[in-house]
Amino acid sequence: MNYNPLLKLEAFGQSIWIDFIRRGTILSGELKKPIDEDGVTGVTSNPSIFEKSIGGRSDYEEAIHALAGNGITADSSLHYAG
Repeated sequence: MNYNPLLKLEAFGQSIWIDFIRRGTILSGELKKPIDEDGVTGVTSNPSIFEKSIGGRSDYEEAIHALAGNGITADSSLHYAG
């Protein structure tokens, strides 16, 4: 196996996180490689990243249309659990 500096960080007690996550990354299996090979132990995001992901890709389109078809609006989605 090649030297991987991210794995070396684990020896110092550091957790490796990805600060960008989107639905397509999970569904495609693309997230598995950094977990398996780079020691990634967590993921996070923020509203700005989600805005770009939702507006710039079709990853969420089907879910948004399904919610809209059920009368779920942006305001009511704050209370939507499923």
